[in-house]
Amino acid sequence: MSENLNQFHHLPVLYREVLEHLTFDPARPARLIDGTVGGGGHSSKLLEKYPKLELLGIDRDDMALNAARERLSFASSRATLVRGNYSELAAIAVEHGWDSVDGILLDIGVSSPQLDCAERGFSWRQDGPLDMRMDRRSSLTAGRWLNKASQEELEHAFRNYGELHQARKLALAVMERRETSPFARTADLVEIADKVMGRARPGKLPHPTLLFQAVRIAVNDELRQLEIGLSESVKLLSSGGRIGVISFHSLEDRIVKNFFREESTECICPPKLPVCCCNHKASLTLVTRKALCATKAELEENPRAACAKFRVAQHV
Repeated sequence: MSENLNQFHHLPVLYREVLEHLTFDPARPARLIDGTVGGGGHSSKLLEKYPKLELLGIDRDDMALNAARERLSFASSRATLVRGNYSELAAIAVEHGWDSVDGILLDIGVSSPQLDCAERGFSWRQDGPLDMRMDRRSSLTAGRWLNKASQEELEHAFRNYGELHQARKLALAVMERRETSPFARTADLVEIADKVMGRARPGKLPHPTLLFQAVRIAVNDELRQLEIGLSESVKLLSSGGRIGVISFHSLEDRIVKNFFREESTECICPPKLPVCCCNHKASLTLVTRKALCATKAELEENPRAACAKFRVAQHV
């Protein structure tokens, strides 16, 4: 496969908000983990702004890391790039001698360059192999998952990851189709979406979008990785350190919102308990009470920012 690194040199989403809320003292050394470094878009802007900032950039995608290495070459002495999952960021940090950090950034989900590359199979808008792996070292492709998953697994993914009301009908259609013709191409999955759900109502997302989202999340175990990554991040943040998370759909944003809310609350006992029994202590304070979204100006230059939401919290 031809790997065009320039595909990853795109404008990072909500970069102005990231620069505004992930701040460091320019006169002092600081450490930042970008757990989803991608092509290095956000990190490059932060490294440019803070000349004493050190970066530990993590990503599962080898193409993204190659592009990040090129983009961050101006600060190569301050940037360490590692192939891995951000759910393992605490262990990765310790391996590199980082026992605490001043900032963590997570830009969750699939990137524009991944969507635009037909060979990666993330988008229903162009035909390609049913791959969808964030980490191409994994043996589990989207096609393999669709051809092997049980009816229960298929229904669970379609209902919970795609929020599709016809999850059972879709699962049965997938199982019927694979008996005679195994799933291999993105067009195969689009065909199932069209057959079972038809066209979406005006103003709604096209049905293949949600079906592809569901399969991608299942293949990459994205929501569980997010929950683990958030928990691991809090362990690493120094006092006053900030974590910022950019999400692109309600499932991700709900996890981030609920995690930040719980970790910024002293007591998480049921409301009717007369005395606190949980002994929970707040580890975070909310920096953004509501999710920040793209401005009109950003949407004009980058329409794909429309779904992005950014939440920030600070370690106590």
